Amino acid sequence: MKIGIVAPANTVDADVVAPITAFAAIAYPEVDLVFHPQCFENDGHFAGPDARRAAAFLEIANDPGFAAVWFARGGYGSNRLLAEVMPKLGPAARHKDYVGYSDMGFLLGALYARGIGRPAHGPMPVDINRKDGDATVSRSLGWMARRETVGIEPGLAGQPAAAFNLTILGNLIGTPWLPDLADHVLMIEEVSEPMYNVDRLLFNMADATQLKGIAGVRLGAVTAVKDNEPGWNEPIEVMIERWCRDMAVPYLGRAEIGHTQTNHVVPFGLV
Repeated sequence: MKIGIVAPANTVDADVVAPITAFAAIAYPEVDLVFHPQCFENDGHFAGPDARRAAAFLEIANDPGFAAVWFARGGYGSNRLLAEVMPKLGPAARHKDYVGYSDMGFLLGALYARGIGRPAHGPMPVDINRKDGDATVSRSLGWMARRETVGIEPGLAGQPAAAFNLTILGNLIGTPWLPDLADHVLMIEEVSEPMYNVDRLLFNMADATQLKGIAGVRLGAVTAVKDNEPGWNEPIEVMIERWCRDMAVPYLGRAEIGHTQTNHVVPFGLV
C-alpha cells in the first residue's frame, strides 16, 4: 500500500523522514511511505510556491498507484490552493484517504463538501517527533492501512462527525469550502491563541448560519494558550457551554483531538 506524503502549507524538516519510515517499516510493513520532494522545498513561509504545492498534491491525489494522501504537517497555506486543486481532482482522487489536521482542515473540509475520497482528521508524519510519537502516528497509519478502530476518537457513536481546528473552521465559515454539517457532531480544538480570541471564534461558530442544524459540539484540547492582558477568568468549559446554548445545540463533552500526543482520528461522516 503506497501512501503519498505532501506538504500543502509549511516546509517539513528532513529529520522526520527516518523515524517515521523506520516505524512504519516495523509496525506496518505493508505500507510504503513516499515523501514528495516538494515537502522539503522552501519559499518563504511555504513549502514551495502555491503552484508547486498545488501540483504536488494533485500529482499524488490523481495517481491511482497511491491509496492515500497523508498531509505532512500543518502551519498555514493550504487554503491558497483550494480554487486551483479542487476542479482538477480526477477519478483516482475519489477513492483515497486524506488524513491530517490543523491547517489541513481547509482541504479536508473542501474534499468532504464535494464528496471526494475519505477525509479524516488525524495525526500527521511530523507527530512522530512528539513524546510517544509512535503511538500518535500509528492511529493514522492503522486507520489508513488496516482500518483499525483503536485510533478512532472514542466518543464516535454511530453519528456522522467532523473535526476542525477552531481558527480554520472560522475561516471556512461563509465560504463555499465549508461542507454541509447538518446532523453532524462537530468537534473543535485550538492551539496557540489567547482565551479572548478562543471566545471570539466560538461566537463566530455559534452565530454561523451555515452551521445551523448540527447535532452537537464536542471540545478537544485547547493548548499552548497565550497570555491574556488583562487576565481571562472564564474557564473553557463555561465558555463552550454558553456558546452552545446560544447556538441551541447540545454540548456533548470533551473529545480526544487536538495538537497533542493524544490526538485521535475522526473520519468525516460516518465511521
